[in-house]
Amino acid sequence: MLSGQVTQAQDAAEAGVDRSVISRLRAVARDGAIAALQASNPGRQGQSRQEASEAAALRVEAGRLQATVVEQAVELAVLRRKSRWG
Repeated sequence: MLSGQVTQAQDAAEAGVDRSVISRLRAVARDGAIAALQASNPGRQGQSRQEASEAAALRVEAGRLQATVVEQAVELAVLRRKSRWG
């Protein structure tokens, strides 16, 4: 019926109801579909303030840890060179 391959009169006759019932069903289905599409928020959802704050804190912590790893790698390289020199 919604694909346009069958008329409302044919659907009404097949279901044994008046054509106005089919018209009303189509209107309700169409209105419901439009309302559902308008209510949906496609795409990526925004972050709440708390989530944004937590993400910022995690980025800071990741930067701090990365700096620590670099410092330790440099220190290890220096210690390895010293051990080779005796």
